[in-house]
Amino acid sequence: MKKLSYIILGFIIGALATYYFCPRQIDDGIDVIKIVKPKGVITPDQAKTLNNNWTTYRKAAADSAASRQGRKVDNRSTWWSLDDIQNYIAFAKHESDSLGYNMTGIRVYLGVYGENAGQDKKDYTTMFMVPTAKKGTDRASMNPFTFQEDEEDCPECSPLNDGGTGYPPGAPYPN
Repeated sequence: MKKLSYIILGFIIGALATYYFCPRQIDDGIDVIKIVKPKGVITPDQAKTLNNNWTTYRKAAADSAASRQGRKVDNRSTWWSLDDIQNYIAFAKHESDSLGYNMTGIRVYLGVYGENAGQDKKDYTTMFMVPTAKKGTDRASMNPFTFQEDEEDCPECSPLNDGGTGYPPGAPYPN
């Protein structure tokens, strides 16, 4: 009987020690979000270099094409609000799921508005996003090695366009 009381006392001491010394997540109604730096994040200096390279190697050709359409310069950027991007990702994920696809990412394309786009957009370059996806559902696997396949555009999903131009066409990257 004496040994049983020692066991019970040990459980009580262990429970108290666990309660006081083990960290607990405080639930104050705020969702804790883990921030992960995505692959491909570059420095502002690298972005300026990429932009300067575009100016050096592509601006003349783009502006030449724009001049044939009656404009001095072409658009060189597209802007979407954070809300629009977050809403689009949620929308695209839901749409791809409902169509039987697993959304794997987003691809950004260059496009050109046609003659019927109105005077504000006529013949300007634009960018639009298309969800990439795989057909079917995820399957569990015990294989620890995964090989990334080429991601394909979701052929039935709705792309996102109508972003703003951001900086005026032809303006240099801001310092």
